[in-house]
Amino acid sequence: MIQLIKSTMKIATYNVNGVNGRLNVLLKWLEEAKPDIVCLQELKAPQDKFPFKAINDAGYNAIWHGQKQWNGVAILALNMEIEEITRVLPGDDEDIQSRYIEALINGIVIACLYLPNGNPAPSPKLEYKLKWFQRLTDRAATLLSLKTPVILVGDYNVMPTEMDVYKPEKWVNDALFLPEVRKAFAAIVAQGWTDAIRKLYPDEKIYTFWDYFRNAYQRDAGLRIDHFLLSSELVKKLVSGGVDRYVRGWEKTSDHAPVWIEIDTK
Repeated sequence: MIQLIKSTMKIATYNVNGVNGRLNVLLKWLEEAKPDIVCLQELKAPQDKFPFKAINDAGYNAIWHGQKQWNGVAILALNMEIEEITRVLPGDDEDIQSRYIEALINGIVIACLYLPNGNPAPSPKLEYKLKWFQRLTDRAATLLSLKTPVILVGDYNVMPTEMDVYKPEKWVNDALFLPEVRKAFAAIVAQGWTDAIRKLYPDEKIYTFWDYFRNAYQRDAGLRIDHFLLSSELVKKLVSGGVDRYVRGWEKTSDHAPVWIEIDTK
């Protein structure tokens, strides 16, 4: 039998908001969308409660870093090896929150991240967010210096511009939209990263998150907080991307929708 070689690789990110409680949603989406690589955030499951068997039965290899009740990140790969690099964001040995995991898959470094929310602002939570952002900035610079294909992907909990938020005037005091938070995101991009979705859709309103309250999804009162930052080696290989918005409308679904890009592998 001749095996057809795929010309593109589909890479997705999905804040699943509870991997066990929404496992049926995740598995349904995996079956329909068939992404090659998936970064998951907000597992809300300890290490030994990650549903590896169900995900493996769906055809995916996986590595994950769980945490009881909160946080948690994972990387899935369809019929590919995952070589874990680290599950700790350097810069704070006392930080025990599971928000970062990094791996090499098919020659691409995938950094899956769940950046802190930071609310209420001001508060120690905002201080933690900004310090975490600085650690990510330092790690991003290190990865960029490797001159190898890298993607920083996940839930950044930041709307970079007014285009990325419904009614921005209502968010001016929120930790996802504060000037210092947006400046921190811009500082990473300025190192030489490309915001993949915004490159593909420079002038379009695109959201990846809709709150459960006040019929936000039905009113399209959303936020774009899930991002792909590509190193220069991958920008020219970016083929397409989008948001599987319809998944947000499923029963018992996450308040985020899956976001994806396709990379040319030729």
